[in-house]
Amino acid sequence: MTTALMWEARAAEGRAAELEAWVRTVALPALRGPAGPERAELFTAPGERVLLITWWSGEPQPVAEPPAALLGRPVHRWSFTRQHVE
Repeated sequence: MTTALMWEARAAEGRAAELEAWVRTVALPALRGPAGPERAELFTAPGERVLLITWWSGEPQPVAEPPAALLGRPVHRWSFTRQHVE
């Protein structure tokens, strides 16, 4: 069974690049290792948004909480279980 975890944050005004850098240098390295995700993808979008999707075959690990000064609102998190692939 594969679980996808979606982590989405809206950065504080003008701080999206800093939030993206934090994900790359802090959050992603913290997830790596033998029990880390099968795959991880990082996206950005208008509106100062940063999205991280990780895929897990074992027990998913939560993404760390970024520094509050980088956030425009609390982080949103969702967990999905794969049902079908073509």
